[in-house]
Amino acid sequence: CHSIDTKEVFRRYTTDVIATAAFGISVNSMKDRDNEFYIRGVKTAKFPTGLLRMAKLMILILLPRFAKSIGLTFFPSTTTEFFKKIVHETIRAREEQNIVRPDMIHLLMQSRNKDSVHKMSLDDIVSQAFIFFLAGFETSAILMCFVAHELAVNQDIQDRLRLEVQQHLADGNSEISYESLSKMTYMDMVISEALRKYPPQFVTDRLCVKRYELPPSQPGRKNVIVEPNDAVLFPVYGIHHDPKYFPNPNKFDPERFSEENKDNILPYTYLPFGLGPRMCIGNRFALMETKILIAHLLQKFTLKTTKKTVEP
Repeated sequence: CHSIDTKEVFRRYTTDVIATAAFGISVNSMKDRDNEFYIRGVKTAKFPTGLLRMAKLMILILLPRFAKSIGLTFFPSTTTEFFKKIVHETIRAREEQNIVRPDMIHLLMQSRNKDSVHKMSLDDIVSQAFIFFLAGFETSAILMCFVAHELAVNQDIQDRLRLEVQQHLADGNSEISYESLSKMTYMDMVISEALRKYPPQFVTDRLCVKRYELPPSQPGRKNVIVEPNDAVLFPVYGIHHDPKYFPNPNKFDPERFSEENKDNILPYTYLPFGLGPRMCIGNRFALMETKILIAHLLQKFTLKTTKKTVEP
């Protein structure tokens, strides 16, 4: 047996995946443990704590124009300059050497070359790649941690998933492909249930653009009017753990998402990536990298709890 800190290991994996898929660079954070890309990613993902940092965050959110006028930024200038440098050098090398690589940088370069009302600048490309990294680095690693945890705690679920992985990989000479992953229905059920029980974002928000009247929450209560520019918060974790929508919500039960049961889930009660036109743009990417990781792990290892495992 070998004990590992899943959070640290999976963070390194998501760093390497996003580095190559979004920024077009090759990083091996498992071998080169203190590489700059990983170290800056960890620092960037840290949520502000302490009175001064929280005050800074509130000014940036509530008074964006004032923050800009005094040069206040969310991230250290050294971090933003680091990511700018990577993207600028990558684009220059590709243009000079006519390199085509199937990744996000290439897609953004193609967008920049199109005739449109908004001409995409280099800074726009940096921003898009950076937000993709910021949104996917920590959240995907968290999802992987909880999937691994539940598989270790529920050996019967792990055994069933391993059988499915072995079955589909035997058909394709042990190579994991998009097609083989798409056929793993139980894998999809397990990950969907992990996202229900442990949504990476416990709350999501939307900005109202049109006046709307909500019905009373309970009999005898007043209607609620939502006005344009009102921010509306949706308690994702609360909805996912409401027994009215998901009976016995603390139980890890992938069968909720089986072909027979998933249509019984009330619309808009399952929101791991949000919903509508502004749902998470990287949801398929996150699911794919998670499935690839779990399939590789179950091919070679049995996941077990350790003395440090906390359940529940």
